[in-house]
Amino acid sequence: MAILKIARMGHPVLRRRAEEVPDPTSPAIHALVADMIETMHDANGAGLAAPQVHVSQRVVVFHVPAHRAQADSLPRPEGLVVLINPVIEPLGEDRTVGWEGCLSVPGMMGAVPRFSRIRYRAAGLDGIVTTREADGFHARVVQHECDHLDGVLYPQRMTDMTMFGFADEMQKRFAEAQNADRD
Repeated sequence: MAILKIARMGHPVLRRRAEEVPDPTSPAIHALVADMIETMHDANGAGLAAPQVHVSQRVVVFHVPAHRAQADSLPRPEGLVVLINPVIEPLGEDRTVGWEGCLSVPGMMGAVPRFSRIRYRAAGLDGIVTTREADGFHARVVQHECDHLDGVLYPQRMTDMTMFGFADEMQKRFAEAQNADRD
């Protein structure tokens, strides 16, 4: 296993649609996924898409930590999930605005509208296709990572660019607002 270099916003690999994976069970895909998992953990990320590590294939890894799952209607953490050739279907028109960061847009964060509930279908490393429904952070992370497979970064989804900035500055503003609310 290896820690891979993460492509940053502006790199061409992040702007194009990734290729379908013809054989999810191939040793090359297993090796890629193992490296992606190690890279995601090393970078302290919740998810990672193959284009982010300079591989233009439709592969995503993610997890839903317990502290992020609390807002979900079925608040359960998700262990490590691998999606190969994922397809997302919104379940309704409702959208929720939430804060996002990205390993390919380091040090920044923004408020991004996403579908509140989704259904997604993907193959696993065993080649078996499964379908799941998700809401809350689970739905958000799947949509965020799958956007990478289509050449989309979260700032392109934002509707209010005043809600985009350096993470440390935004967090200072959050803390100031919380302190003002207490006074």
